[in-house]
Amino acid sequence: MAVLELRHLRYLLAVAEHGSFTRAAEELHISQPTLSQQVKQLERTLGVQLLDRTGRAVRLTDAGAVYTDHARRALRDLAAAERAVHDVQDLSRGHLRLGVTPTFTAYLVGPLTAALHARHPGVSLALTETTQDRVEAALLADDLDLGIAFSGTHLPGVTPTPLFTETLGLVTGTHHLRTLPEPLPVQDLRDVQLALLSGDFATRAHIDAYFAQARAAPRIAVEANSVQALTEIVRRTPVATVLPDAVTHDHPHLTPVALDPPLPPRTVTLLHREGAYRSAAARAFAELTHDLVRTRGYAPPR
Repeated sequence: MAVLELRHLRYLLAVAEHGSFTRAAEELHISQPTLSQQVKQLERTLGVQLLDRTGRAVRLTDAGAVYTDHARRALRDLAAAERAVHDVQDLSRGHLRLGVTPTFTAYLVGPLTAALHARHPGVSLALTETTQDRVEAALLADDLDLGIAFSGTHLPGVTPTPLFTETLGLVTGTHHLRTLPEPLPVQDLRDVQLALLSGDFATRAHIDAYFAQARAAPRIAVEANSVQALTEIVRRTPVATVLPDAVTHDHPHLTPVALDPPLPPRTVTLLHREGAYRSAAARAFAELTHDLVRTRGYAPPR
C-alpha cells in the first residue's frame, strides 16, 4: 500500500479548487500526468473515488467533498503546529500576520508598525488591508493571526477584545471654512457634496445608518476605497467627507465641522480566532497595541 504524504493532500485540494488537472498542475509546477498519478495513488490508498472526471470540469465526489474538508483542516493545523515549533519566546525573531480595515491604515498602522519595530525589531509583519468580513474569514482560515476592526456581530469562532472608542465627524478643507454653520444640522447636508468610502466597508455602513436614522439625504458625489483618497479629495476640492477624528487630527489641512446630532461612536476591537495558537509575536503585538492606544489618549472602550 502506498504511503499517504502531505503532497497528496495538497495535490487533491489544488485539483478541487481549480476543477482542472491542467490548471492545478500549472499552479503546483508539476506535470499533469504526475499530478493525475499522485491523485490516483491517493484514491487507491483510501479505497474510494475522490474525483469525478467524467464531465468537462473535474468535480469532487461525495466522499471527496468530505475528505477535502478534513484535509484543509489538517493542513491548517499542521501549519499552526509548525509556527508553534518555530516560535521564539524571546522575540529575537518571529512573524505576525495582521489584517486591518482601511480606516486604521490612515492613523493606526503606522504608529503600531513603528512601535513593533522599535520594541521587537526581529519580528516581521505581513499586513493585509481589506474589509472586515474578509479579515474575519481569514482569521478562521488561519491566514491571519490578528485583526483590527469594529465591534458588532462577528463570525462564529472570532473573538473580539475591545481596544478604544472611535468617533467620526464631518470634515472639510479650507473651501468651506466660511460657509458652513456650526453645529451643522445633519439635514442640511443635502446642500453639501460628500466623498465617502464605498459601500462594502464597515465605516460606510456606519455612516449610512446614521443618515438613515436622521432621515437625511446627503449628496454623495464621490465614492472611494481608501481613506487617503478621501483626504486628498477634500484637501483639493469643495467636497466634504466623514472621517475618524484621529485622522482629522493628523492632517492640519483638514477642518472638522460639528454635526447635530453627532455621529455615534463605535468600538475598535482586536480580533483573533477562538482557540487558535497565540504566538509570542501575536501576544507581544496585542500588549503593544493596548499600550499605544493608552499613550495616544484614545477614548477607552464603552
